[in-house]
Amino acid sequence: MTGRWPVRLPPVKVLSVVGARPQFVKLAPVSAAFAQAGVQHVIVHTGQHYDALMSDAFFSDLLIPDPDVHLGVGSASHGVQTGTMLAAMDAVLDEHRPDWTLVYGDTNSTLAGTLAAVKLHLPVAHLEAGLRSFNRRMPEEHNRVLTDHAADLLLAPTQVAMGHLAREGLADRARLVGDVMTDVCYLVRDAVAAGPAELPAGIDPDGPYVVATIHRADNTDDPARLEAIAAALANIPVPVALLAHPRLRAKAADHGIELARGKVQVSDPLPYPALVRAVLGSAGVVTDSGGLQKEAFLLGVPCTTVRTETEWTETLEDGWNLLVADLRGLDALAARPAPKSERAHPYGDGHAAERVVAVLTA
Repeated sequence: MTGRWPVRLPPVKVLSVVGARPQFVKLAPVSAAFAQAGVQHVIVHTGQHYDALMSDAFFSDLLIPDPDVHLGVGSASHGVQTGTMLAAMDAVLDEHRPDWTLVYGDTNSTLAGTLAAVKLHLPVAHLEAGLRSFNRRMPEEHNRVLTDHAADLLLAPTQVAMGHLAREGLADRARLVGDVMTDVCYLVRDAVAAGPAELPAGIDPDGPYVVATIHRADNTDDPARLEAIAAALANIPVPVALLAHPRLRAKAADHGIELARGKVQVSDPLPYPALVRAVLGSAGVVTDSGGLQKEAFLLGVPCTTVRTETEWTETLEDGWNLLVADLRGLDALAARPAPKSERAHPYGDGHAAERVVAVLTA
């Protein structure tokens, strides 16, 4: 008898490809939203960040389910790392045949997941699409541009990103969903605000201090550049909590550069909740990270970015974020007072993950 019983379609199946710290943070609200909506979700961890502090801690701290697949790729040159991931992804995608392969951000894991899926004619959605630094020296810029042009669906975080996609002829694939980093940053902020900040020994959490992270190749690979950055951090007049990415420690050791000097106290990267709490209590942030620039903005903390450009141009409004590539005046700017102007809200309302689910299940 036709039409008597409702047709029950199988749930949408999404396969998320992640591998680096910023992607784990983005995955947290998306994974929770998938679970709430009944979406079948497969998590593939490439192993791009394999250090426990850069990987395992994020899954436990942000209550993300353990990965269903771990490729264990580890560290290598960009070409070798991307190629190894690409080779390993074929079998995973063949086994799961997802309705959507969801890739996040701009890492080698992003590009490898995209290429593997499109070669198998599987639909790809790119979360955080449309960001542009316009700096072709950055491997991340190549990753994000190539991913956007290969993907079937572009989930953009901001109107600026939508504009970039339109100018590249990709408007018909683009959807404005907001920024999932806003979702998780606000949730974590509210959970940790009342607790104490975890800082390296020697820094008083009740006094003024600066949080610093440096890891990009442009800042770490040239010994003269890295020495200049270490010296500039040492000149900051308040204590500096330098949360040292494994890449920074390795390059400093290779170049014979001492990071702990002046009022700089060096520690391992913090778990994400502890990082949010440390930034929330700080006088300022010094970084070359894309994610931390935006987190500082969302938390109302002035940021000084040691780069010539930023993907998050909205943070530059009214001086909340300043680009100081030449390092001049970094000591004075690092702990500058917050701007008096009210911050705009270009990154959404904290419900981007729900919109991601709505678009993928439409």
